[in-house]
Amino acid sequence: MKLALYLPNFRDRVTVQELADLTQLAEDLDFDSVWTLDRIVVPEASDRGELKYPFGMMEQFPLQMPVSARGEWLQGWPLLPWLAAKTSKVRIGMSITDTPYRAPGVLAAECATIDHLSGGRLNVGVGSGWMPEEFAASSASHIFPKRHKHVRETIEIMQGIWTNDVFEYHGEFADFERCGFGAKPVQTPHPPIYFSGLKDPKRSASRIAKYGLAGWIGIQDTPEEIARWKTEIQRELEELGSDRSLDDGFDMCSMIWFVITDQETDQTPNRKLSNLLVGTAAQITDNLKRFKEAGMTMPLLWPPFTDVPVSKTLDDLKRLKEEIMPKVDAS
Repeated sequence: MKLALYLPNFRDRVTVQELADLTQLAEDLDFDSVWTLDRIVVPEASDRGELKYPFGMMEQFPLQMPVSARGEWLQGWPLLPWLAAKTSKVRIGMSITDTPYRAPGVLAAECATIDHLSGGRLNVGVGSGWMPEEFAASSASHIFPKRHKHVRETIEIMQGIWTNDVFEYHGEFADFERCGFGAKPVQTPHPPIYFSGLKDPKRSASRIAKYGLAGWIGIQDTPEEIARWKTEIQRELEELGSDRSLDDGFDMCSMIWFVITDQETDQTPNRKLSNLLVGTAAQITDNLKRFKEAGMTMPLLWPPFTDVPVSKTLDDLKRLKEEIMPKVDAS
């Protein structure tokens, strides 16, 4: 099982130095990757609990973000070239880049440059977004009803730009004649693409099969949910006539809150609100073993939004690597 760090750039207050300290530790501990979070805005309506939809359109979450509209979070995308310069080993990415907020050709060209800055260490995570208020603030309200199609076109444009000297595309969200977009990515044929699909295994399987995606990223998934997603995606792939096996280098991932506690936490299953990697070292060890058995290849360890200082997370990451993972790897 690989380890990834989900940087807490989305908090009411976070400093560049805190992100630097976390990133350096992930590099020192030989983590696979470091990811940032994509959040353009927090509507003031969120502070009143009046968002149109809960986070990710998942019913267990409130109609309120965990960060205030007046919070001072840092944008995830501009952190990627900074991460490229700050590191030399870990892979870097953003989970997840909501494509409707970006012009596909611009995104593809910028990804190629970041792949050069990092020496070929970029992961590209893509998803559709879920918050109408954020679409409005990003001048993309017209895309919201067709946001899943925007993801498809973006993937096609990225792959086309990355693998051709010149490329043209004629779709709904981009329409351009043959152009060159500068340097191709270092990685061949292109950086691995991860897809975030929170609701529909059929849609996920279709994109994995059609575009040769490298991984799937969920959020707060239990071991049982990881096993179900993996089984359903594999079944859909077979129905599509694909010979792709998810056991052959495909990353099954989930963004999961992570804190090592002194006292045992309630481990009663509660879907997305379960204490999956919040608990004592023994509880986390047991749950990581269950995740491994279920087919998860890489948890994205997510420090909570509040109440846990970065100094605590730094200590927890060291304990995870030194005390917990040897037991998980041996299982």
